[in-house]
Amino acid sequence: MKKILYICLLLSIPFYAQKESEKEKKKSALEKVNISGLKFRSIGPALTAGRIADIAVNSRNPKEYYVAVASGGVWKTTNAGNTYTPIF
Repeated sequence: MKKILYICLLLSIPFYAQKESEKEKKKSALEKVNISGLKFRSIGPALTAGRIADIAVNSRNPKEYYVAVASGGVWKTTNAGNTYTPIF
């Protein structure tokens, strides 16, 4: 008899679970989270200078390659990186 009572109790637990209202379902993920206590702060570099965005190496001449930087410039080297000249 106790086993049946325990089984009935376990089976009835999901019926008492809290259901999300229609209003809560329509809220976006940011609206559901309380972020009012957080302060925004910069976590990246202040300047984009010095960051490399891309590198392209000439397959026929490995000492010649192009470097694109985050600030918007493209540089070329023909002596394996000893000196660079700006392309644009």
